[in-house]
Formats: sequence, structure tokens, C-alpha cells
Amino acid sequence: MTREYAPLLLVDGSSWLFRAFFALPPLSNAKGEPTGAVYGMGNMLRRLFKDYAPEEIAVIFDAPGTNFRHELYAEYKANRDETPPELSAQYPAIIEMLEGMGLPVIAEPGVEADDVIGCLAQQAAARGQRVLIVTGDKDMAQLVVDGVQLLDTMKDRLMDRDGVIERFGVPPERIVDYLALMGDSVDNIPGIPGVGPKTAAKWLNEYGTLDDVIANADKVKGKIGEKLRAHLDQLPLSRELATIRCDLQLPVGVDELKPRQPDPAKLTALYTRLGFSRWVDELQRQAGGQGDAPAPSAAAAPAAEAAPAVEPEAAEVPPQQATAATLVVDDESFAAMLRALNAAGLICVDTETDSLEANRANLVGIAFAVDAGAGWYVPIGHDYLGVPEQLPRDTVLAQLKPLLEDADKPKVGQNLKYDINVFARHGIMLAGVVHDTMLQSYVLDAAGNRHDMDTLAEKHLGHKTIAFTDIAGKGKNQLTFNQIALDKAADYSAEDADITLRLHQVLYPRLAADATLKKVYETIEMPLVPVLAEVERNGVKLDVPLLGKISQELLERTGALQQDAFREAGTEFNLGSPKQLGQILYEQLKLPVLGKTPKGEPSTAEDVLEELAATHPLPRIILDWRALQKLRSTYTEQLPLAVNPYTGRVHTSYHQAVAATGRLSSSDPNLQNIPVRNAEGRRIRQAFIAEPGNSLAAIDYSQIELRLMAHFSGDPRLQSAFRDGLDIHQATAAEVFGEALDAVTADQRRAAKAINFGLIYGMSAFGLARQLGIPRGEAQDYIDRFFGRYPGVKHFMDVTRVNARETGYVETLFGRRLYLPNITARNAALRQYAERTAINAPLQGTAADLIKLAMIDVAVFLHREAPDIRMIMQVHDELVFEGPDAKLREMAPVIADRMVRVAALEVPLVADFGFGSEWDSAHSGSGHASSGS
Repeated sequence: MTREYAPLLLVDGSSWLFRAFFALPPLSNAKGEPTGAVYGMGNMLRRLFKDYAPEEIAVIFDAPGTNFRHELYAEYKANRDETPPELSAQYPAIIEMLEGMGLPVIAEPGVEADDVIGCLAQQAAARGQRVLIVTGDKDMAQLVVDGVQLLDTMKDRLMDRDGVIERFGVPPERIVDYLALMGDSVDNIPGIPGVGPKTAAKWLNEYGTLDDVIANADKVKGKIGEKLRAHLDQLPLSRELATIRCDLQLPVGVDELKPRQPDPAKLTALYTRLGFSRWVDELQRQAGGQGDAPAPSAAAAPAAEAAPAVEPEAAEVPPQQATAATLVVDDESFAAMLRALNAAGLICVDTETDSLEANRANLVGIAFAVDAGAGWYVPIGHDYLGVPEQLPRDTVLAQLKPLLEDADKPKVGQNLKYDINVFARHGIMLAGVVHDTMLQSYVLDAAGNRHDMDTLAEKHLGHKTIAFTDIAGKGKNQLTFNQIALDKAADYSAEDADITLRLHQVLYPRLAADATLKKVYETIEMPLVPVLAEVERNGVKLDVPLLGKISQELLERTGALQQDAFREAGTEFNLGSPKQLGQILYEQLKLPVLGKTPKGEPSTAEDVLEELAATHPLPRIILDWRALQKLRSTYTEQLPLAVNPYTGRVHTSYHQAVAATGRLSSSDPNLQNIPVRNAEGRRIRQAFIAEPGNSLAAIDYSQIELRLMAHFSGDPRLQSAFRDGLDIHQATAAEVFGEALDAVTADQRRAAKAINFGLIYGMSAFGLARQLGIPRGEAQDYIDRFFGRYPGVKHFMDVTRVNARETGYVETLFGRRLYLPNITARNAALRQYAERTAINAPLQGTAADLIKLAMIDVAVFLHREAPDIRMIMQVHDELVFEGPDAKLREMAPVIADRMVRVAALEVPLVADFGFGSEWDSAHSGSGHASSGS
């Protein structure tokens, strides 16, 4: 099943090692042994853990000896100086320190640290995990993609795609070409003599790729052109040497990069030997004060006595308070607990189950807390061999049911939506849900940290909780909760309830002190919890036979494409084998080699095949075959596996505390990412069906963020276009290009649409030029015309940036706040990213608030007026409902009308609706509601 991943930090250890060594004056211990690199590395790790608190991390070094690049070019790195002996001498101590901290360390023979980092980053990004590559190496810029950024801790610079473009003048996918043109004197990579960064970027922006530069070499004038033409033959090798290899079979995968528990004894011995007495003292204080081994972040954090100027201050953490856990396994202790719960003003409740999927989970136990420092655990489903006697499940639930279903008995929890659905599956409708610590943290600072209980406990209480792996183990042998010994389960579960209650006592007063944030929490986030829980329980029905049919059709189509490929190739081969495909394309068909793999083989990558498709039909056949194969493996084969065996429906999980702007996300499966832009994707949506006798209705807000831009900006022309019901993209095109509405061409409307949506997301002239395939100057001209016609939009953006710099945050229409700590950063890339976020967040966040308010209002309305209609999906700005056809057609216009009236804007809100027996046809758009009518 799909899961959420903590950000992965990949530390370029080789780069850090040299920087740590040369950044400080020579340091040594009492024996005269050099220690500066160890000290510098330790302090750099300290800052890293303080700023990012990584849960998944690896430190990667170059392995000793040569690698495959030396085989390609014997002179590779021949110009490098020998490593200073004072640095080499410290390498064992550095490895010992990292191992003592519990950090995964990798050094793969035959390749470089860059290649290992590239492989791990690609694996993590492919599963939706955010990756930070900690390095100062410019070569790594080629790895930047969505979700993968470079972090230079020494320069406090975080570099995304726009940052790469700003720094180098070319996007990440052209960095290898850029490096090949310049060469590298340090690595001894040959380039074109006299070509520096500006010339390399200029050529690539003018001609496109390195191959395009080569093809147009005769057009480059002057001496630099002569040098280019004289050295063309060495460019393919330079490109190959500069390319980071991302296809390695590594002995470790991204799932194995969680830090181990530190070894304080090992660290103490090391630090004592190195003369870091203050580090030793801090480790001893941690061990003595907490009774447990310190976390990796703590182990990395002690401050050395030397060079205090580079040493951050240690954070003051309150002493850890243990939980007094009571295991409830007899009638007397259960009765005493029940009396205490009934007398309490607020009850913290937490369930323990055998599954992370609430709609499949069996209840194993329940934990409660009403006073800080103590908690109860009631086991009712542990079933390991030799388990002590537990109270009967039915008896426990029957006696707890009145309390749990009493709306006048306030409850608090951490991610209570999960517990609501677990209880519902066992016949209890949890009521009185008034507080959720996950949502309290989220509303206080959505982007400031993760909002899981363990993170919050350490941040706000200075408390390191018992990890599930501590009691259940890891990997394939990990126990499920029903297999955990009762005493261990009691300690773990009672602590969860106790810590959640303590977090509430810390977080809620902070919320209550800010009336605006308190209102967001109490009128949007908390009322949405039971609504989302119900939507998850409702689920959606899948036409599994249809998915099987579509899968078979895709299989047949891929088979037909395979035969087409055989015919074009003149022989049979494995279409999924890059090696065999390369032999067909380059050896048999003699197609031009437009790119190579790190091993020096002709490339069969997608971008290369796209170029080759213009010269021969086989590459296009291969691309089509790959696309259908991916569609089949990702959707038609996987979705049926998500059908719940108990309900026969698919139950996704919606997440309130993930997106910083307030948008909901979905997983297990992700129903917000079903393809809709192509015929095959729409065919898959046809497999989302209504039960017999029912229909589906899809109702979605129309152009919500553009309407919000018109509202926030106050621009009269933009507002007038929406009030008059005009096609906003056509209207923008008419304004920007000075045309009458009916004279706007399709290309002009397309450009206007790109501008409209691009400006919301902070698109630059460079980005618009790439999207429209036009020169950057022309794109800038379009943007200038837009702002000339809609000056209110420009004013809104300017004022928003100024206010964000003054306050440090932006707000939605309803007061949801997004803090922007980098809005005043000296680093341009960080600052510009924060400025773009400042523009987009109020729009996207307000849209998120609107759909949430609509869900809350519609849920109450349906319970009261049409209980046979169920809300079954939320997909960004769209809600999907299921119910009897006649009733649904009667109520859909009413629901849409309620949706457009949840807030009053300066322009009409519009919601389109349609009906069908399946999801795709429900987008037919048979009607709409407008707040302006």
C-alpha cells in the first residue's frame, strides 16, 4: 500500500569532508593528532539535524581506487592534488563517528558518491518522496527534478529547478551539456578551450542541446567558433564523464536509510580520544537525564570546545517525564478506569489495531488518558501464544459505547479520523471529537515541521517516545500489534494517550491566543474530521471486470504495438530491453546516436526516442508501448487490489495535515491522481461506478483560483469578465493582444491560458517561453501586456510580497496562515521561491478552505434532507456523490448552489455538475450554479 515518506537527506560525504577540513584552522588533540575535519563534520551534522530533523538519511563517500570513468578516460582526475595526509588520517575517526551516531554510510566501489546519490535520489523521487541532496558540488544540479533539491549548508542555499536556472543559466536537464562544453580542470574533463559558464549557457539557450550545438557549430563566429569546431570530437566523451549514473544495482535501497539507535559508549570513547571533552559531557548528561540512548540528532549535536564561532547554541530541552501506565485486564481496574473517564472534563483516546487501513483494521486495544503523566491500556485482541487473559472484547466495547458515543463528553486525540473509522467498523460512532493535536500543530504552522506525535513530542515536550520498532522489531519479521506482549503494549499505548493529552495542553492555548487561527481550527479543520471519516467509510465502487477488460485491451494494444515494432525492425526483440532496443536502433537501422548512457552505450531514454521519432516510426512505437505498459501496471492492475474485501469498495485515506496550503491529499490508493487528460485515463475513470439503481454526480468549482485572483486583486477588468460570464482565457487574450473577443485565435487563447494559470504559480518569462515554445523576450512581452491590462493583479502581487516580508506570513481569505521564513533570505533562490509561494498560497489555500467549508455544509444538509445520498470522493475542487438517480438529479443543483454560497466574493463562484452511471460520464456538465444568479 502507498505510504507517506519523511524527506530523505543524502549527504555528499566526500564534498563535506573536504569543506569541513579546509573551513577551519588546524585543530589537534593532546597527542598532536589532527581533529579539525572530525570537528567540522560533527558541527555540520549538528546544524543539519537541527534545521531538518531527518528521519531518513545517508552519508555517501567516494570509495578508494578507480571507477568506471577512469576506464573511459585514463586521465580522469589526473590533475587532482593528493589528499592532505592530515585529512586522510581523520577519515577512520569520521567513519567511526558516523557509525556511532547510527547513520547509514555508503561507499560503493567502482563508482563515485555522485552516482550513488543519483540512484538513491531517483528511487526516492519515483515513490513520491522529497529528497534533499546536501552538497556544494555543481555537478549535482543535473539531479534536480520535482521533489529533488540541492542543499548547500555552508551557503544556506536550497536550490530547486528555478534556482538551477538562476545560478547556471540553464535548466537541470541541460547541466550535463553545460559541463561538457566548459570541461572541468579539477576533474580533468576536456571541454572547449575558452568556453566558460556564460558562453556555455548562451549556446544552449540559443541552440537547445549539446547535440544541437554540435550540429550548428559552423554558425558560431570568431575564434571561439574555431575552438568549438576544433574540439567537437571530445564533446561526447566530456558529456559521458559529466553524466551522473543513476542505474546502479546498489547493495542498499532507500527503504534501509533510517538511522539506527546511536551508540553512546562508542561515541564517548571516540570523543575522549579526540579531546572533545564538552561533547563527552553532553552525551553523559543526555544518558543520565533521559535513561535512553540519545537520538541521532542529539548524538550529532554536542558542541566542541574549539572554534566556538562556528558552534550553534545547544537547545534547552525539558527533562523527559515517563508515563505511569496501567494495564487493564480485570473487572475491578476496568470499573475504576470507567469511573475516572466519566468524571473527566476531557478524555484522550487512542486505538491500537493490526492494520494501518482503518476500514480493514481489527481493534486490538484502546488507550485512555485524562491527567498528564498517566494512562490506561485495555487490551482486547492480543492473540500470541501464551497471552494472559484479557477482558472480553464485546463486554468492553458495550460498556465503553455510551461514553464514546456521548457528544457531551469531549474527546481529544492525534489523527482522530483514523480512530473514528476504527470504532465505526466495530459498531461505535465516536462523538464529542473536539480536539486533534495533529491539526492543532498544522494550523499553528503547517510547513514548520511534521505533525506526527513523535515529532511533536520531541519538539514541544522534549520527550522521545517509545518507537513502534522498539516493541515490534523491523523489516519482514516485524510484529503486528496483536502479537505484542501486554506489558510492552501497555507502556507504548498509555504513553501515546498521555503524550497526546500533554501536547493538547501545550498547543491549544497557543491556538486560543490567536483568534484568527482558533477560528480556522474550530470552524474548518475540526468539523471536517467526521466528514472526511464518513467519506472514507463510504468509499467508491469499482467495476473490476471492466478494469480487467481495459487491462486486457491495453495488453492487446501493447501486443499489436509489439508486432508493429517487429515489423519495423525486421526481427523480434524484447521491447523492454534497452540493450536489445539499442542494437536494433543503432546497429541495424543505423539511426543517429543522440545520447549515451553512463556506460557509453547509445541511449534509449524517452527524450532521445522523441527526437528519433522524427526520422523513423520505430521510436514512436516504442514510446506508445511504454506509455500503455505504465498505464496498465499502475492503474488497471493495481486498483482492483485496493478493493476492500469486507465492503467491496475502495476506501482511500484523506490527509488534512500534509499540504502546507491546506489542500487535502489522498493515498492508498491516491484517487486524486487518476489520469483524465487522455482517452485511456478517462476510460479508467469509467470503472468508478455507482451501485445498481444509483447514479454518480460530480460537482466542481469552475476556475476557482482565477476567480480568487480577481477577488483578491480587485482588478475591475478581471472582475468584469467573470461577472459577465465570459470565457476568461478568451477575455484575457482579447485584453493582452488587443483583439475583439470573437477575433481571438486558438493560439492566442492558449497563450492567455498559460499566462493566467502561470502567474498564479509564479511562472517566469523563462517558464512561459518553454511552455509556449517561444523566445523569452516574446514571453516577457506577453506578461507585460497582461499586467498593463490588469494592473490590479500586479498591485496585489507587489503588496502581498511587501506584507509577507513585514509579517513573515501570508493568509487565506479565512485566516489560514502560511509562514515564509525565507521571504527575507539573502539567498536569492530561497527568497524568490518564498515570494512565489506568497502569491500562490492565499489563492490555493482559500480554494482549499472553500471546498472544506462546502464539504462540512453539504454533509450536514444531506444528513438532514437526503440521507440516501452519500459523498464518496473529494478531488481538489470537485466533490463526487452517489445516490438514487431521481433523488440525485433533484438534489445536485441544490448541493451546487450551497457550494457556491459558502462565501461571498467580489466575483461569482460557479459550480458545474453532471450525472452518470460512472465517474467519467458524470463530468458531462449538464448544469451549473452561480453565486451571481
